[in-house]
Amino acid sequence: MKYVSGFIILLVIFSCKKEKTSTPKVDVLTNGAFVLCEGLFQQNNATLSWIDFSNEDVTNNFFTQQNSRQLGDTGNDIKIYGNKIYVVVTTSSTLEIIDKSNGESIKQIDMKSNGVGKQPRSITFYQGKALVSCFDGYIDVIDTISFEVEQRIEVGLNPDALLVNGYHLLVSNSGGLNSPLMDSTISIIDLNSMTEFKKVTVGKNPGKIALSQEGNIYVITRGNYGSIPSRMKKLNPVSYEIDKSFELDVSFIERFENQFIVSYFNYSNNQVSISLFDTQLDTIVEENFITSNNFTTYYGLTYNQIQDLIYCFDAMSYVNTGYVKVFNKQGHYLKSYHLALNPSKIIFIE
Repeated sequence: MKYVSGFIILLVIFSCKKEKTSTPKVDVLTNGAFVLCEGLFQQNNATLSWIDFSNEDVTNNFFTQQNSRQLGDTGNDIKIYGNKIYVVVTTSSTLEIIDKSNGESIKQIDMKSNGVGKQPRSITFYQGKALVSCFDGYIDVIDTISFEVEQRIEVGLNPDALLVNGYHLLVSNSGGLNSPLMDSTISIIDLNSMTEFKKVTVGKNPGKIALSQEGNIYVITRGNYGSIPSRMKKLNPVSYEIDKSFELDVSFIERFENQFIVSYFNYSNNQVSISLFDTQLDTIVEENFITSNNFTTYYGLTYNQIQDLIYCFDAMSYVNTGYVKVFNKQGHYLKSYHLALNPSKIIFIE
């Protein structure tokens, strides 16, 4: 009995200590960034990490801290619209709508059709509507006041990346779940009528779409990650037909002042090249702008125009907690933040 009583006392002490050291909720968020960490597929461990720029502190599992539940399985996109944050969680087939001021969930939209997950991928916005690409072949149109899905627009196979260009929405139909029979088209949707009026063939497995300072459209066609290489195409901003194809190894583009940062990740050797691309000259003007030895597993980047800083993601072989690595506009390394599994997207709270 003496040992049992002692064990109970220890449990009580431990429980009290645990309760006292629990992290309190944050009331107001300012001067920082949310990083969406994908987690591992089918592990239900996608997370939001909060970086406080005022003191350089990092809070991982921030969403769980604020909401007392998990975010879900495989976070894929995050955007700010008005005073809300929208997080696309692909494998869970949910859209999480969060209060920008404190990180608390306002609503979780169940993204299913007849009980089957739509596998939402990317999100953008137009005149009070959230536009979400879903791997079941549709764009969901969601009202940002009622949070109701008002319409579904059929496009191509496994639609992925999105770009609003005026009153048109460009959709990359990747066909990523249908390898080797991937899609090769971009759907063009009229946002006034919410209808697809054109499909343009650009190349196998289209992905990221970006708009240059001159108003031209560039799209990455990712190929099949093997015999068909990843390439970049330039589209006419009126006809959306291909104006130019580039024989460059490019798998990702990001607008950077009046240029693009272009990168290529080689899956065969896990090496990355990050260069500067001039959109007036349509050529690489600086190779190795950021050197590959800064990364274990490069996983994309974001340029913050206000800070004039480049935030790169390192997935650390995908199974270890990752980093956001910060570079100045000259491509020189400044600092890192240690985050959760597979950080891939970042938004800034000014």
